[in-house]
Amino acid sequence: MPVALARPVAAAPQPSARPGAPRTAAARAPRSARTRAAMAEANGSGDAPVFLIFGRSGWIGGLVGDLLKQQGAKWEYATARLEDRTAIIADIERVKPTHVLNAAGLTGRPNVDWCETHKVETIRSNVIGCLNLADVCASRGLHMTYYGTGCIFHYDEHFPQGSGKGFKESDKPNFTGSYYSYTKAMVESLLKEYPNVLTLRVRMPIVADLTYERNFITKIIKYEKVVDIPNSMTVLPELLPLSIEMAKRKLTGIMNFTNPGVVSHNEILELYKQYIDPEFTWSNFSLEEQAKVIVAPRSNNLLDTQRISGEFPELLPIRESLIKYVFEPNAAKKDEVCAAVRAMRGR
Repeated sequence: MPVALARPVAAAPQPSARPGAPRTAAARAPRSARTRAAMAEANGSGDAPVFLIFGRSGWIGGLVGDLLKQQGAKWEYATARLEDRTAIIADIERVKPTHVLNAAGLTGRPNVDWCETHKVETIRSNVIGCLNLADVCASRGLHMTYYGTGCIFHYDEHFPQGSGKGFKESDKPNFTGSYYSYTKAMVESLLKEYPNVLTLRVRMPIVADLTYERNFITKIIKYEKVVDIPNSMTVLPELLPLSIEMAKRKLTGIMNFTNPGVVSHNEILELYKQYIDPEFTWSNFSLEEQAKVIVAPRSNNLLDTQRISGEFPELLPIRESLIKYVFEPNAAKKDEVCAAVRAMRGR
């Protein structure tokens, strides 16, 4: 395991220019160019990276912290709430990060329907807070990786289901059926103006723990009925380590953060039945029937993965990734897993 990395020494403060003094070429440059120059100076000196994570109490924030710990990286969790600019600055001055990872935000409990009745809280966290952090990072030349969502698109006449045509990073979101997705689409469109930010579009995130409530597979295992629609999804054990590498590479803009291809609800449950529980059963219902038992519509889409596959050619297609990172590890202890899932389902 790598040893812990040393924290870079902060640069000495530079004297302020006196009033009326000629501005340097850097000072005369547009703000975006100055930000990129500051990022290069702050992050390109060759010192070991230092990560500051926002979202300690969240699922992805916790997983990213565990991952950095396993890698022996230098990192800390932030203590500030995203709405508190002064506290954010204090965290940055305390930790002196080279990279900021923003995994904070509201998705709602038990699901995104919560956001429909808590709109102000959702705005405060998912829009105002996120922009606040991005702006502080930009003003200090810090790279920020934002774990956003790809649930801002849905199949339509231009991107038909089954056509193989996926939404690219440059496509404008076309799904605002839930308030959660509405705020996420809004903040993504604003964040792309910041030259220091990488936005990762996470979709239906999956981990190996088949009883963890936030795991997409756990959710559909628990339901009596599911829709059966092919979707892009994010297998976190494979993709989260890549997000750390993306931050180190200082990639910016928008990245569809999913495995290549699509997988349907039925295909996942068939894999569960094949690898874990041959007696597992379920039934399907239509989107119209689903709409009667949820508050807000759900997003279903295929995201184009040319950009992420170009950066990481080794990235597995979704079905292969599910088998390698979820079903084969659970098959090695399938009696234990099967019993735990049956207990969770109450049957």
